[in-house]
Amino acid sequence: MAKVAVLMGGKSFEREFSLISGRNICAALEEAGHRTVPLDTNAQLVPTLRSERPDVVYNALHGKHGEDGTIQSLLEFLEIPFVGSPASVCHRSWNKDALHSSINKYRQISGEVDGVASWPPGVYIAADAFKQMGAATALDLIEKRIPGGYPVCVKPAHGGSALGVHRVDCQDDLGEAILDALSYDDAVNIEQWVEGVELAVSIIGTGWDARALPPVEIVPRRGFFDAEARLNHELVDFYCPVRLGSLWSNEEEAQAIRAEIERAALEVYRAYSVVDLGRIDMIWDGGAARCFEVDVSPGMTDHSLFPAAVQAAGLTLAEVLDELVSQYA
Repeated sequence: MAKVAVLMGGKSFEREFSLISGRNICAALEEAGHRTVPLDTNAQLVPTLRSERPDVVYNALHGKHGEDGTIQSLLEFLEIPFVGSPASVCHRSWNKDALHSSINKYRQISGEVDGVASWPPGVYIAADAFKQMGAATALDLIEKRIPGGYPVCVKPAHGGSALGVHRVDCQDDLGEAILDALSYDDAVNIEQWVEGVELAVSIIGTGWDARALPPVEIVPRRGFFDAEARLNHELVDFYCPVRLGSLWSNEEEAQAIRAEIERAALEVYRAYSVVDLGRIDMIWDGGAARCFEVDVSPGMTDHSLFPAAVQAAGLTLAEVLDELVSQYA
């Protein structure tokens, strides 16, 4: 069995999520027979890794440094094997604005021109454009630039856990939402607001060997699945697998839609070349799977979506993590 260093904590806005994920990952790996070394990432991380000499690292960091390629680049420099996607993939997936270009490039290279994934159209604006170049005076253009106009979704261009995400119903509320999003990042995405069934599709594996786990249906009791709902699970209901009745009234048609949702998630996963595991967040709008985020470091808390999908697939987290770790040890 392997000696596994589990990285957790860090300094991102998602530190508390990461600490809980890390503890659960350690418990699952120890259940599978591995020895774990839990490490909060700080100035002693590199000396500790060099002295501990783990067989493999499991990155349980969420948000900045954990998902943007920072920790992956460091581990590549140290030549320590790790579970998950390399730095190059993390750099790209961290930028939510890269979704359309990544999928289009994948379709050109793979020849799969009839892919099933789509994405909400929108615009990307850097903070410096607002602060130094007067972009705030052109917000009246948003209604023309976004198909369908208001409502729109305003969110940080990088990050997770729905921090800084807003639904904006009119131009009068746009500036305040942008300022809040920029408090989490140095750029914003403003995109079409999509209504429908919110879903998270967890995936295990790499390339054509990747397989989708049962989709999780997310039903907020009010509003949308925002940061508050992610912290307080009394504000949201989860169904795994997704209820067929949420997709279509006819069961056979609903099964076909679920299969299309899983194909769309796999298309995005492969388009980004995600390795080992990940989660694709999307909305089924009644006609298409509208993908809006790629998560290369899925949460592993008691209420996280990845463990729920693992359980619905008839697996245990210990089995899945053992499979992922053992290929490197």
